[in-house]
Amino acid sequence: MKGPAGGGQSAAVLMLLAASVLWGTTGTAAAQARDVSPLAIGAASLGIGGLLQAVLGARSMKAARIPLVINRRLVFLGALGILVYPLAFYSSMHLGGVALGTVISLGTAPLFSGLLERFIDGIKLTSRWYLAAALGIAGSTLLGFARAAGDGGTAGTVIASCLLGLAAGASYAVYSWAAGRLMANGIPRKAAVGAVFGLGGLLLMPVLLATGAPLVQDPLNFAVAAYLALVPMFLGYILFGIALSRVPASTATTVTLSEPAVAAALAVFLLGERVGLMGWVGMVLIAAALVVLLLRPRPRSRAPRRAGVLLDVD
Repeated sequence: MKGPAGGGQSAAVLMLLAASVLWGTTGTAAAQARDVSPLAIGAASLGIGGLLQAVLGARSMKAARIPLVINRRLVFLGALGILVYPLAFYSSMHLGGVALGTVISLGTAPLFSGLLERFIDGIKLTSRWYLAAALGIAGSTLLGFARAAGDGGTAGTVIASCLLGLAAGASYAVYSWAAGRLMANGIPRKAAVGAVFGLGGLLLMPVLLATGAPLVQDPLNFAVAAYLALVPMFLGYILFGIALSRVPASTATTVTLSEPAVAAALAVFLLGERVGLMGWVGMVLIAAALVVLLLRPRPRSRAPRRAGVLLDVD
């Protein structure tokens, strides 16, 4: 496994950016479905995508079954994050729009991820991470406010969307941290990701069975669900899992702040959502956060490890 600095991290950041672009299309794609609840969309996308990850990692999970049993609490914790995330995320977008739901969900994920690493793993976060997270969160906040003001949403709708977005951000950070911790504990990437996503996908199946009838009754709805499950959720999370084996979860969730910018741009140009000057300023701040992470000085020494998790000590 490569440390958090050097070529390995640069490649990981590029993978995270590619995954973020794919994830940024989810809101626009979901908006094309007709008369489908956000719970059904969420359960289909990450539920089916999660089960596919389990199939992909089946052989690795079998080989790592003893370490997975030993680390079963991390697996269950990550699976709970998988269960909550898509339900809260798509519900937030359903209430407040694609841009608002996305920026709140992804904009708060680095904060929750940093808190997990700081208070559970005892990792001292660097000033570079704090700066990148601050820029990204500020940009995401501006995008969210711009979206709400542009459409004149009611206070209740905006608050509900933001609360659901916070729940999505927290659950996103939880399963990112859990998967990263499993890999840091010596479990191969395919086994760690397959176990967390597979169990999470199983937990989402009852929701899909209860709400997913419209997805199979309309060809367009079926196509939307298939795209979400196979492209952003399956392919996107393959890239995410590879990257997460090379960088800390806090860095991963900060890089994926580019997703709100992609989602907002698609919402503006394809769905007709209004962003305005404040929203575009937010996108610039998100881009600045990525620059802070990408333009790293040459490390003076190898990064140490603590509690089995990679540290960023530049």
